[in-house]
Amino acid sequence: MIHLSVLYTEEVEAIHQATLRILSETGVALAAPRNKPGPPFRSEGRRILLDAGAKERAGRICLPPNLVERALATCPPQVRLRGRGGTVKTLGDGSLHWHNLGGARDVYDHRTGRRRPALTQDVRDVTRLLDALEGATTITPFFTPQDVPGALMSLAMYRHALPNTTKPLQGPGVQTAAEVDFALRLAGVIGPPDEFLSLSVSPVSPLIFPDEAVEAILAIARAGVPFAPLPCPTAGTTAPFSIAGALAQQNAELLTCIVLAQLVHPGLPIIYCGRLAMMEPRTGFSVWGGVELGLASAGTVQIGHRYGLPVNVYGLSTNSHTLDIQNGYERALNAVVPALAGADELSGIGEMEAGVMGSYAQMVCDNEIAASVRRLRGGFAADA
Repeated sequence: MIHLSVLYTEEVEAIHQATLRILSETGVALAAPRNKPGPPFRSEGRRILLDAGAKERAGRICLPPNLVERALATCPPQVRLRGRGGTVKTLGDGSLHWHNLGGARDVYDHRTGRRRPALTQDVRDVTRLLDALEGATTITPFFTPQDVPGALMSLAMYRHALPNTTKPLQGPGVQTAAEVDFALRLAGVIGPPDEFLSLSVSPVSPLIFPDEAVEAILAIARAGVPFAPLPCPTAGTTAPFSIAGALAQQNAELLTCIVLAQLVHPGLPIIYCGRLAMMEPRTGFSVWGGVELGLASAGTVQIGHRYGLPVNVYGLSTNSHTLDIQNGYERALNAVVPALAGADELSGIGEMEAGVMGSYAQMVCDNEIAASVRRLRGGFAADA
């Protein structure tokens, strides 16, 4: 297998040590619920961390290095994802898996060349298409349907995707314990949730953990469902401008999620997910098309593998709004770099416009790109 490293071993270790300093000296903020302003909220997550040896300073929770290392030591090296049809995919076994973009708001209509809001029917249709594409080995709910109330969008994505695929369906991003409960009940229709469901929670960069999100993490851990913490920092706005500094902050947010989950459920399967993006300085827009995204994703892979965890990062990514040459070269470059770095799972099938829009036609193109990238990563034998 061809392998690419964008960081030397000592650089990975330097980022790890910087992460430990961030967590032990700067700490993280556990924010009160939005409807409970006032003094620092004494949440269950805060109590769990303090009881485990964390320290509270100036309203922030500081995690000592030994607490972080203990949590990492209990994480298993592989995560098994089961589909409704009996298919099992194992992240961390050396294979490269692909899934689609998740949560796009708009649909690129290839018949008109125009965008339109995604609807519930699109969630069903796109899931059936992904189920038929060989390159998509796992699936995540693709569109955020605009014809359901905002509070129900995340669950509607999962509910309408679930009956339309037999592949492993990774659950939606959740931000409250109530959403976790509903997702567990939906997954329970087809089997044990800890076999058929994985869930993600995103902290707020930089280093902020709203209490609702913490409660969601605790609920996931108690259910024993594979957990994919998903920080989404943007270098230059919610993270340092340098890629190395932003990777250290992203890692601190990831490790905080892992510590919380492992304190509640030691041995909980963890997928190390990083979604570090770049900022366009003139506008403040998030940039998914520059090759820096591929570099950041490759660095994330190396850091996650330092902990022995399966890693999921951005793959097929572009800022293009249409099916043009910019779209092609941006997404291919950003997929190849982390793939050769050893990513266990890459996202982005069907993605356009920095994740705001998705395209049915693009999914078919990406199915071909994914096959080519997988073949490239495999290299060839010099035995003949």
